[in-house]
Amino acid sequence: MFSARLSFKALELGRPKWNYKWLSQVSASTSRLQVLDKGGVRHITLADPKTRNSLSLKMVQELHAAVTREDPALRCIILGAQGKVFSAGHNLKELTLKEGRDYHQKVFDACTELMLTLQNIPVPVVAKVNGIAAAAGCQLVASCDIVIATHNSSFSTPGGSVGIFCSTPGIPLVRSVPRKVSAHMLLTGLPITAEEALRAGLVSKLVSENELETETLRTVEAITHKSKAVIALGKKFMYKQMEMGIEEAYSEGSCLMVNNVNMKDGQEGIGSFIEKRKPSWFHSDE
Repeated sequence: MFSARLSFKALELGRPKWNYKWLSQVSASTSRLQVLDKGGVRHITLADPKTRNSLSLKMVQELHAAVTREDPALRCIILGAQGKVFSAGHNLKELTLKEGRDYHQKVFDACTELMLTLQNIPVPVVAKVNGIAAAAGCQLVASCDIVIATHNSSFSTPGGSVGIFCSTPGIPLVRSVPRKVSAHMLLTGLPITAEEALRAGLVSKLVSENELETETLRTVEAITHKSKAVIALGKKFMYKQMEMGIEEAYSEGSCLMVNNVNMKDGQEGIGSFIEKRKPSWFHSDE
């Protein structure tokens, strides 16, 4: 299992072969997730519709294991869900006094680790949403790099209605949408429509239910046709520079561009453009 904080050594390997491979479940006794590798793309599906795909501790742990499972061919992750609810958030049955404060801390620590991992892993994560994403479910969506959603989807942070303010779901939310929108969602708990989410920047692309799979795969294909090494360095700096002042961002960004140009894949891309041919990527960070 690779660390989200380390460089992805698999960058040096070549193009993935387009095949299908079912990954083993974290535990043979669970069916909370379905995980399928298809030609360098990992399809992870929340498969617990009876609990509205709640982010129980077990679900969060399985998600983290599925996301971080090392595969040299991995290029992109698609995160989807079964049923009409993408995820209703934490399982409140795990948050009663019976479980105790230490268990509650374990739940939120595991969730935090998952959300940070989604941002820190070098491959892009695309959320495929068709339904309700509420509370920590909305947090999960906001933590993905790209979000493709249907008109049937809605997004909310309604924790205050049950006496638990959505403090941690609000962390990626306020970094994805304007302050007035996030304040309205967090303080009222009222859902926003898919159209409102698109205008606010929580959703990248809005499609009909019939187009969801096609558009998601089209998005992923656009990623996998590029150099894995270049996408990895780009994703890392994209998030890093958001926390910088503009002068610092330009200074570091300029140095990164120079390094990128002098990479094998940087020169291969330039050469292929000049020679009017398709690039043959090395997928190497050299």
